[in-house]
Amino acid sequence: MLPFYKKYWRTAFDIGLIALTVYLTMSLFSYLYNIATPIFLSFIIYLIIEPLAKFLNRRGLKKSVASAISVLIFVLLLLSVFFGLGVILITQITNLIDRLPMYTNIFKSTINDIVSMLQNKVNLLPENIIANINSYLGTIAGKGSEIAIKFLNMILGSLQSVSSFVMNFGIGVILAYFLSTEIKSWKKLADERTPRTFKTAYIFLKENVFRGIAAYLKAQMKLISITFVGVFVGLLLLGVSNAFTLALISAVLDLLPLLGVPVLFIPWVIYLFFVGSSTLAIWLLVLLAVVMLIRQIMEPKITGNTLGVSAFTMLACMIISLSLFGVAGLILSPILLILMKALIDQGYLKSWIRLPKEEFDGTESES
Repeated sequence: MLPFYKKYWRTAFDIGLIALTVYLTMSLFSYLYNIATPIFLSFIIYLIIEPLAKFLNRRGLKKSVASAISVLIFVLLLLSVFFGLGVILITQITNLIDRLPMYTNIFKSTINDIVSMLQNKVNLLPENIIANINSYLGTIAGKGSEIAIKFLNMILGSLQSVSSFVMNFGIGVILAYFLSTEIKSWKKLADERTPRTFKTAYIFLKENVFRGIAAYLKAQMKLISITFVGVFVGLLLLGVSNAFTLALISAVLDLLPLLGVPVLFIPWVIYLFFVGSSTLAIWLLVLLAVVMLIRQIMEPKITGNTLGVSAFTMLACMIISLSLFGVAGLILSPILLILMKALIDQGYLKSWIRLPKEEFDGTESES
């Protein structure tokens, strides 16, 4: 082992230094995000309202007036959308929660009928085995119903208790307005006082990271919109109740590469086959196949090489970052991952990490 350590200690030191820098950056961002959430929200809101504010400003309005109009339109549109979605979601999720015990009882009754039929026709199963089967299936159905109710109640609770987010968002809107009115002075100050090294780093981030993140988010929004519309229209045509909520859950699941829409549809289809609704189950399988086929066809065209990082790598890094740094880690992990990809592509990491030369070109390493 000693020759290995002697050969790779420089490489290990360089990698450790980069890992420490990443960890400290994530920790700092997590700390700042926790104590200054409205400020981070204000930058996002600013990016949304600024195009309209610039447009109005070019048409002759003062920037303060243009920014105020842009903020007002943004808030009114957002309130309308959230109010409408909130009413629909709360109503449909409450309806689902109320109906789940009924669905569970139907499932148990169907299983009992199947077991009784088998017992009467084949007469091979002892009474104790039938009792055990019924007990196990009842337990499974009860657990499934309990998990589903907890999940729906969690969604319902998050919709009904948003006071902290609303307060942070309200402060963020106010900060975004002032940022929009003062952006010219901030840009001038940054241009005059920022060292050249940081300017170069910002340009690198803007060209290689931020554009990649924006393109990736835009592509994902298009894909989940396609999933939502496809599932929603399909469920409406099939006459399924709570179609909006189910389509929205499908769209959210579609964001998760290792899960996706089948996580919702497959258990649903199995349940329908058990309770005798085979026609609806078959049509749901057809709908699932159509939605997934459309997504597979559209995904390469929409995403292309916008990210340059595999879905598995992205999801794994997001899960690890979420575990270590919370919501802030979840936000920052895609940026850091794309930054590392850009640094590799541009050759920076190769120059920063010293590798033993004899491992690659046959020459002796430097002492």
